Amino acid sequence: MQYGMYQEIMDQPISLRLTIDSEKEHIEKISEDFRKLDKIFLIGCGSSISTCYTIRDVVKSISNIEIDVQTGYEFVEHQCLENGSNMGLIVTSQSGETSDTLEALRKAKKHGIKTVSITNMPESSMAKEADESIITRCGEEKAILGTKTYVTQLFSLYAIFFNMIKSERAEQVLNQLYTVPDLIENLLKTTEEDNKKLAEIHKDVNLFYCMGGGVNFGLAYKLAMTMFMEGSLKHACPVYSGEFRHGLIERVEEGVTVVFLKSGDEYDKVTLRAIDFCQNLGVNTIIFDLKDYSDIDVLLTPFALIVPLEWFIYHLSIFNGEDPGSTRHIGKVRY
Repeated sequence: MQYGMYQEIMDQPISLRLTIDSEKEHIEKISEDFRKLDKIFLIGCGSSISTCYTIRDVVKSISNIEIDVQTGYEFVEHQCLENGSNMGLIVTSQSGETSDTLEALRKAKKHGIKTVSITNMPESSMAKEADESIITRCGEEKAILGTKTYVTQLFSLYAIFFNMIKSERAEQVLNQLYTVPDLIENLLKTTEEDNKKLAEIHKDVNLFYCMGGGVNFGLAYKLAMTMFMEGSLKHACPVYSGEFRHGLIERVEEGVTVVFLKSGDEYDKVTLRAIDFCQNLGVNTIIFDLKDYSDIDVLLTPFALIVPLEWFIYHLSIFNGEDPGSTRHIGKVRY
């Protein structure tokens, strides 16, 4: 049996290609405008904020652009703003109606901050109220786990910022970014069966620690917060690799499961040390390593790792008798 999420996973390449075709020139214009700003806020929730974490950590590794990532409520309730400041704000939301993110957009506009929305719904409040709106071409997405909206949001953020950064490395990454639809299309065909088997092996695990550093923390956050907890109804916790020795190191032992996101042996050495420590203790380690899937630049790792992770979560849910796209409370409980 195929659940609704299956087709949405398979739709990712076409959604990316449609978004590129329709928004490429628009994104380049936004990039030129945002290059002049002193600071940029990125606002999102759930899967959307994970894309913000990712692009923040990628950008800071090769440029000095000042980026601040916040949830909508934190920005609305705790961020001091001054009129006339040379700042911008980008909000990310599949629906364009996420209440706290929308309030953040409105607060920014009241203070004269330049605003951009990235949303899948062209008639949504965010699309209408932001100064500029990037529309991801995903069609309707019903499953709770952002798949095609996740990759198109992430693509849009990468395209905005890598067009802003004027360096040889940024140009190389930008060129590879436009090959991502082909990469994902190939991974959809080649990674399902292995990760279905992996899911069956781990179907009885109830708690997963999800660890990543640098470019991989945002994806570790998504994996724990929205994929394990929302999708397969498993307890999960995201952990910065650099924080492993400040807490989790005292909890790892045989029977504990840690999922590591890795970008190869020459990147993020603190993650490698954590892997070695866990393996020496006999910890149940699951490693998703970029080199097993692609030779793409390490800064684009999330685009390669997301597909095997989606197949893993999809089948993990099914092995536990759950529909991977359904919800129990989200959308029903209002804050």
